[in-house]
Amino acid sequence: MKKLEGAFPVLITPMHQDGEVNYGGLKQNIEHFINEGVAGIVVNGSTGEFVSLTKEEKFKAAEAAVEQVNERIPLIVGTAAETTKDAVEYTKHAEAAGADAALLINSYYAHPKNHEIYEHFKTVAESVSLPIMIYNNPFTSGVYIDTETILKVGRDVDNITHIKESSGEIRKVRDITRQGNGFIKTFCGSDDLALESFLVGATGWISVAGNIAPRLATDLFNCVQEGNIGRAWELYDKLLPLCNYIEGSGKYVQIVKRAMDLQGLAGGPSRKPRLPLTDEEDAQLKEILDSLLVTEK
Repeated sequence: MKKLEGAFPVLITPMHQDGEVNYGGLKQNIEHFINEGVAGIVVNGSTGEFVSLTKEEKFKAAEAAVEQVNERIPLIVGTAAETTKDAVEYTKHAEAAGADAALLINSYYAHPKNHEIYEHFKTVAESVSLPIMIYNNPFTSGVYIDTETILKVGRDVDNITHIKESSGEIRKVRDITRQGNGFIKTFCGSDDLALESFLVGATGWISVAGNIAPRLATDLFNCVQEGNIGRAWELYDKLLPLCNYIEGSGKYVQIVKRAMDLQGLAGGPSRKPRLPLTDEEDAQLKEILDSLLVTEK
C-alpha cells in the first residue's frame, strides 16, 4: 500500500474540441505532474467531470492513468455513483485496474440520511480490499455528513482509511483529525482552507489549485511538515487568490481547463451545461496565472 500523504492535484479530464475525451492529453498531463514532483494524483473526481462521463469513459480514463503513472506515485480513482450498486462496480474496476485507492462520495441526488450514507460507504468498501477515501462535500452533494458518521464508518471498516473534508468548516477538519487518530486520516478538500487544515493535523490535500500551480501546492505542504510555518504562510498568501477564485467562481472545472490550455497542457472544453469563462473571468484568470508563474520562477 502506497502512503497517501501530501498535495494531490485532482485532474481535469481533457477533451478535444468535439467534446470527446483526450486520453493522450490525460497521459501527457499526468507526466507533467509527475515531473513537477507532486505527491500523488486523483482522476475521475468532480474536477474531472465524472458526472459528465459515461461508464466506459470513466473506466478508460482510470486505465490510462494507471498505465501512465506506472506505480511511480499514488493514484486515487474517483468511483462515485448515484447508486450503491454502481459505486461497487466502479470501485471494483478501480482496484482491478491497479489504482492505489478510491475516492467515494455519497449519493448526490437521493440526498440520503446519515445512516444510509454509512451503509453506502460500508457496502462499497467491503466489496474491495484497496483503501477508500470517503468524501464529505455538502455543497456538491447536497448532504452534510455528521462527524460521528464519518468516525463510525472509519472505525468499523478497516479499509476506509481517509476522509476528504470539503465542508469548509475548519472545526470539522480538526475534530475528525483528532478523534480519528489511528484509524482515519484527513485530507483537505477546500482549497481556501489548505494551510489551516494542515495546522490542525490534515495529512493531505486533494487540490484543484494543484493543477495550475503544482509546485507551490507541494511546497506549501512540505513546508508545514518541515516546521517552516513562516515560509508556508508566504506560499499560501501567493496561492490564496487562485484558491479563492476557484472556490468562489462556481466554474472550477472551466478555470482549470483554461489554465491548462494557457500553459500549453491539455485542457479543452467542458461538457455542457458548463459553458466557457466569460472575457472578464478569463482576464482575471490570466492575471492570477501571470502572478503564479512569476512566483514559481
